[in-house]
Amino acid sequence: MDSSLTERFQRITTLIFDVDGVLTDGSVIALESGEQPRVFNVRDGYALNRAVRLGYRVAIISAQGQVGVRKRLEYLGIKEIFLGTSPDGKLPVFKRYLSENNLSEDEIVFMGDDLPDYEVMRTNVLAACPADASEEILALSDYISPKTGGHGAVRDLIEQVMKVQGKWMSWFD
Repeated sequence: MDSSLTERFQRITTLIFDVDGVLTDGSVIALESGEQPRVFNVRDGYALNRAVRLGYRVAIISAQGQVGVRKRLEYLGIKEIFLGTSPDGKLPVFKRYLSENNLSEDEIVFMGDDLPDYEVMRTNVLAACPADASEEILALSDYISPKTGGHGAVRDLIEQVMKVQGKWMSWFD
């Protein structure tokens, strides 16, 4: 990891994630009931819960608004969940979140995977993505996880941030 990325990781206090293609592999099961279940990676969930318990702000901004997704995120201890974002996209939700929590962009890492994440990732956040993100997002990202969406990319990012900050193994101290 180069020194400029290490310096940026040291400033991170807040981790924001998309759902589809980041916390999941982007697959959706369409049931007759209209429900669209997703599959989440348990190791990603462990890292998210650990981040919450170690005092990081963890937020989710996603265009989709499935009840099952919200329940999974709440189970992990995440309280700042913005699902079913407006037709205006994620940027207005992101800007409002920053304003309401007195946060600056340079203390945030945002992990997205596709064009709906582009506007947020163009701001001064540390932009991160899974290895299988869209071409445009890969080109924009400061950190590209070697893992794919729904298969450990979230865990990888959280682990990298915590290791740089000396917090990854602090759980066991």
